[in-house]
Amino acid sequence: MPGSESNPTVFPTLLYRDAQAAVRLLTEGLGFREVAVYEGEDGTVVHAELAQGNGMVMLGSKDRGGRFDEAMRGAGPSGVYVVVTDVDAHHRQAVAHGVEIVMPPTDQDYGSRDYMARDHEGNIWSFGTYAPALG
Repeated sequence: MPGSESNPTVFPTLLYRDAQAAVRLLTEGLGFREVAVYEGEDGTVVHAELAQGNGMVMLGSKDRGGRFDEAMRGAGPSGVYVVVTDVDAHHRQAVAHGVEIVMPPTDQDYGSRDYMARDHEGNIWSFGTYAPALG
């Protein structure tokens, strides 16, 4: 049901030159759970859904054609923020998998503990304890 607390209603959506590598990095290095991955006959990722907590990101391969691919052509890197309970453990997992760390775990003035990582295509992934509430 749209709007329920258990089902997200906002899905960051990214296109990658190497979407298979993105799926590996996000699941193995950054702790996302693979929900669905649909591949074309040529092995490109047509559509993937990866979950973290009660949120989800969708991704696919660049240059497959279609309206979304056309609209995203030339788009720069994106930034995505993900709430995690244990920032330091999450950071250790990322480091163990060779993820590029842009900012180590840092206590913020507003009470959050965050770190930032860059994926293999320049997108910035921020992980922290700050969890804004709706309402």
